[in-house]
Amino acid sequence: MSTETEPFNVSAYGGEGWSPRLQTHTQEIGTLWGNCGIDTEYTPLKSVLLHRPGKELFELTNHNAVQMLEPIDPELVLEQHDGIAAAYRNAGVAVHYVDPAQTPTPNQMFCADLMFMTPAGAILARPASTVRAGEERWVARRLADIGVPIYRTLHGTATFEGADAMWINPETVILGRGLRTNDEGARQVSAALTDLGINVIVVDLPFGTMHLMGMLRFADKDLAIAWPKRFVHRGVDALKAHGYRVEFLPTVEEAAKGSAFNFVTLAPREILMVGGMPQTQAFYESLGIKCHSTPVHELRKAAGAIGCLTGIIEREMAP
Repeated sequence: MSTETEPFNVSAYGGEGWSPRLQTHTQEIGTLWGNCGIDTEYTPLKSVLLHRPGKELFELTNHNAVQMLEPIDPELVLEQHDGIAAAYRNAGVAVHYVDPAQTPTPNQMFCADLMFMTPAGAILARPASTVRAGEERWVARRLADIGVPIYRTLHGTATFEGADAMWINPETVILGRGLRTNDEGARQVSAALTDLGINVIVVDLPFGTMHLMGMLRFADKDLAIAWPKRFVHRGVDALKAHGYRVEFLPTVEEAAKGSAFNFVTLAPREILMVGGMPQTQAFYESLGIKCHSTPVHELRKAAGAIGCLTGIIEREMAP
C-alpha cells in the first residue's frame, strides 16, 4: 500500500507500529529516569547530593561578604565534609557530588538550599541573595547527569531555598516564607506541589531566622522536634492536626552555638547529627532516637551544618 496516498498507516503518523506512551511521568521514575523522589522526612534515606568544597574556600578573604559567620580553616572544612560523606556511606546511603565544571561560590556546599525533592523530581531553588545566585545551575546539571528530572524551576521575582520546605506526610508540605523564600516563591512552589495533589501549609518565619530547617526537624512519622519560641503556632497546630507529637529542645545553647539541631534523619528514629553535643544527644536518645555523629565545628562557621549541606535525592516512599 502506498504511503504517498495513505500516509497515516505508518507508525510515524499513528498508524500500524505506533507505540503510545501510557505511563505517567512519576511511574517512569526509576526506569526512564533515575531513582529519586521523597514524600516524607523520615523514611530510610537512600541517596544524597553533596558538594565537596575546594578552591573557592581557599581563595576566601572576607567571610561576612559571603554570608559566613566566622573565618574558616579550609583544610579542616574539607576533612569534616569528607567525614559527613563517610558517615552517609557507612549508613548505606549513596553519595553523589555536584562536581561543578568551574569554581563555584563559597556557599555551593549548602546543597539543601538548592533543591527540594518531590515524587516527580526536583523543584530547583532560586537563592535569595546575589552571593548565591547561579549555584542552582550546577545542581541542575548534576541532577540531569544522574537522571533526576527537574520538575519545576522558578521564574520572575520568585526566590525559594529548599531548606524552607518539608514533607509532613505524602499529601502535605509545610513551607516557610521569610528572608530566603518570598511571597512569589511560596506561590510558585505551592502551585507546583498543588499540581501533584499536595496540600501546602505556608508559615511565616520570624525576623532574624534563616530557614524553616532551623526551627523544625522530623524524626519519625509521629515525632517532630521544634525550636522553642521560634517555631510558630500555625506550624505546631498543623503538625498536631496530622498526628505528630511535637517535642521542643529543652535547651538551645548547643543548638545555637554548635548546630546540634541541624541533623538529617537516616531512618525512623535514627539520625546523623553534629558531634560533641552531649545534652542535645541525650535529649534525642530520651525520645528513642538512635544517634550517629560526626564533627562539623569548623563547617558550622560557614553558617550551616549537616542538614544544610545535604540535598536529599531519594528516600523510601511512604507505604
